[in-house]
Amino acid sequence: MEQKVQFPENFWWGAATSGPQTEGWFEKRHENVMDYWYRTRRNDFFNGVGPDVASDFYHKYKEDFAMMKQIGMNSFRTSIQWSRLIKDLETGEPDEDAVAFYKDVIAEAKKNGIILVMNLHHFDLPIELFKKYGGWESKHVVDLFAKFARTAFECFGKDVPYWTTFNEPMVIPEAGYLFGFHYPKYIGKGKEAVQVIFNLNLASAKAVEIYHSMDLGGEIGIIMNLTPAYPRSDSKEDREAAAFADAFFNYSFVDPAVNGTFPALLTDILKKDHVLWDADEKELETIRNNTVDFIGVNYYQPKRVKAPEGKQEGEWMPTWYYDEYDMPGKRMNPYRGWEIYPKAIYDIAKNIQNNYHNVKWFISENGMGVEGEEKYRDENGNIQDDYRIDFYKEHLAWLNKAIQEGSNCFGYHAWTAFDCWSWNNAYKNRYGFIAVDLNDQKRTIKKSGHWLKQVTEDHGFLYDTDQLK
Repeated sequence: MEQKVQFPENFWWGAATSGPQTEGWFEKRHENVMDYWYRTRRNDFFNGVGPDVASDFYHKYKEDFAMMKQIGMNSFRTSIQWSRLIKDLETGEPDEDAVAFYKDVIAEAKKNGIILVMNLHHFDLPIELFKKYGGWESKHVVDLFAKFARTAFECFGKDVPYWTTFNEPMVIPEAGYLFGFHYPKYIGKGKEAVQVIFNLNLASAKAVEIYHSMDLGGEIGIIMNLTPAYPRSDSKEDREAAAFADAFFNYSFVDPAVNGTFPALLTDILKKDHVLWDADEKELETIRNNTVDFIGVNYYQPKRVKAPEGKQEGEWMPTWYYDEYDMPGKRMNPYRGWEIYPKAIYDIAKNIQNNYHNVKWFISENGMGVEGEEKYRDENGNIQDDYRIDFYKEHLAWLNKAIQEGSNCFGYHAWTAFDCWSWNNAYKNRYGFIAVDLNDQKRTIKKSGHWLKQVTEDHGFLYDTDQLK
C-alpha cells in the first residue's frame, strides 16, 4: 500500500557536479591531470570527447542556475578548480579572472535561492604538480593544497557557507595507483597507494584547520564514496575479507575525517606487511585535531566480497585480503555495469548513526547513468526517464526509513543536475535531471526534473513502503 514518504521542510534537495566536468578549458591558467590525459591520449575517452568544452558551465551558469531553481533544487555542489583559481601554484596567488568568475557563480546561486556547497578537489590535481613532485605521493603537494585552500577561503569564505575538501579521495589511489583506470593509470602500486591515502587525509585535515582558524561562520566537510562490503557468506573467512575491504576502501577516510584516527584493523595489517605510510607525530596530531563538521556520502553500488583464493604474489595489494565475487541474481544497471542495491543507503545511514556518533551528513551523490537516452525522447523531444525516477524513489525511501529511526541526514544530492562530462566515459552515460545537447549546448528538462519539482514542493512522494523489508 502506498503512503507518503515525508522529508523535513528544510531538507536539502539538489545535485552535484564539478568544475572540471562542466566548466570547459576557457581562460584556465593550468592543465589538470584529466586535461593532460585527454590532450595526450584522446582515444582513451568515449567517442574522443573531452573536458575542453564539457557542458560550458563557464558561459551558461546563469541559465543553469535558473533551470535548477525551476526544477525545485534548493542546493547544489560544484568545485573550484585548483588549476583555474591559482595563478602561482607554489605561492597560492589567485588569478583575478578566476576570482571574478567564481564570485559571479556564487552570486548567481544566491540570486536563485540555491545553497552552494563548494568543493576544493575533484580528481583535478594540476599536472605540473604530478610531473614535478609525483602528485599526491608528495608531502610538498599537501602543503601546496593547503595554500590553495587558504586562497579559496580568503576569496570566497564569507559568501559560501558550506565547503568540502575532497570528493571521493579513495578514487585517487584506487583508480590511479591500484587498478589503472584513471591517470596516471598505474596498476599494482599498493605501497604508493597507501601513502597517497595518508597524504590525502593530511591535506584534508590541514584545509579543515585553516578554515576553522579563519572563523568564517560556515561549515566544512569531506565527500566520500562509500561502497559497503557485503560478505559472500557468514563464514569467518568471508566476514574477515569484508571487514578488510571496508577498512581499506571506506573507513580509511571516514575514520580520520570524523574521529581523527585510522582503523586499527587497517594499520595493523599495513604494519605487518611493511607498507604503512610515512607519517610523523605532528602530522598525526593534525589529523587527530581537525575533524570535519559534516560528511557527504556518494553511494552508487555495494562491494560483494569473499575470502581470497590462493596465496598472493608480487608487490603488496589490498586484494591480498579479499576477492570480489559476482553475486547471483543481483540487479544491475546494464549501461554502467553497477549493481543496484538501494538498501545499502540505509545500511550506510545506520553505520554513521551507530558508529560515528551520528555526525551530520547528507547524500552527496546518487544516480543512474544510462547510455543512449535519446531513445526515450517523446514526440516533444523530452526524455521520459521513468527508470531514473524509480531508482531515486527506491533509494530515498530507504534513506527516509533511516531518518525516521534517528539518522542525522540533512539532504539528498543526485548526480547530477545537467548531463556532464565524466572522465574517460565522457558522455557515454547520462545522469542529469536536465539533458544537454552537445551539438548546441541546449538544455531540456527531463521527466525526472519535473518529478523532482513535485517532490520538493510536497516534501516527499508516495511509495509502497512494504518494499522496505
